[in-house]
Amino acid sequence: MLEIFLEYGLFLLKVITVLISVIVLISFVAASKKSNTSEGLEIENLNEKYKGLSDSLNKAVMEKDEWKKKQKSEKAIAKKNKKKKTRKPKAYILDFIGDIKASAVPSLREEVTAILDIAKRNDQIVLRLDNHGGVVHEHGLAASQLARIRQKKIHLTVVVDKVAASGGYLMASVANKIYAAPFAILGSIGVIAQLPNFNRLLDNYGVDFEQITAGQYKRNVTMFGKNTDEDREKLKDQLEEIHELFKSSVNEYRPQLDLERVATGEHWYGSKALELGLIDEIKTSDELLIEMAKKYEIFSVKLKVKKPLKKRLLSNIDSLLEKVDDIRWKKRFETK
Repeated sequence: MLEIFLEYGLFLLKVITVLISVIVLISFVAASKKSNTSEGLEIENLNEKYKGLSDSLNKAVMEKDEWKKKQKSEKAIAKKNKKKKTRKPKAYILDFIGDIKASAVPSLREEVTAILDIAKRNDQIVLRLDNHGGVVHEHGLAASQLARIRQKKIHLTVVVDKVAASGGYLMASVANKIYAAPFAILGSIGVIAQLPNFNRLLDNYGVDFEQITAGQYKRNVTMFGKNTDEDREKLKDQLEEIHELFKSSVNEYRPQLDLERVATGEHWYGSKALELGLIDEIKTSDELLIEMAKKYEIFSVKLKVKKPLKKRLLSNIDSLLEKVDDIRWKKRFETK
């Protein structure tokens, strides 16, 4: 009897495996027939969103006559404003959620390009930033995209609800004004390089590691070779050079900062960051946008890109590996 159940279980497992294979194959075929490269901007009017939420609540709590009176009053004001034909300034809201590779940069550059093509001098761009930093050149490019906004004389505001540290703060520092939540993490103006060395382990197993270079400093510290004091010193010099570039960029946009005090690699929470001049005001993104809605027409701008199925599957694996790195990176900023 047990053998029958085992055979049935194996048969069922085979059937399920075949079905899954067929479904995956059909998905690949279907995906290949569709256009996978379409992209476009997704625009949302946040004034309408906030008003819709407010109206829903007011309608629920107000008396019927009171609600009708309010609607009538709002329509009269809207009609009056329409006759004035004055252009209300626009605020364009962007989001940047960072990772070690700053992989949101391609979307950011397209969003910035689109906005700069139509933005007027009295408009604003607001970046909601959440970025703990990572690879230097990637975050340098991200900061350069924001610098384009400053070069066009458009006011740039950065608001940080959670973290803008290291490369994230490099981006934030470009802004005309920086807001942050009370417990947002800011700063970490420093550079780090860390890697394991397996040379002794390989040596124990009789494995040689050969590394041939042309150029004295083509490679210094390695994972598998024997590192010398000269190698370490050269890497330290390179890190110091990057640190100076980091400080120079921050100083260009926030000359009031005492870099000797804040460029130590330390990070601070919002309230202390305000005291040190790393930010300009304590405020969450929610508070800021609701305030701005009174003076500006606010539009959330996001670039949507469709990926082929194959790329989506591969990117999911890559994202999983990056998340492991991100978790380790974020551990540096956790409260013990």
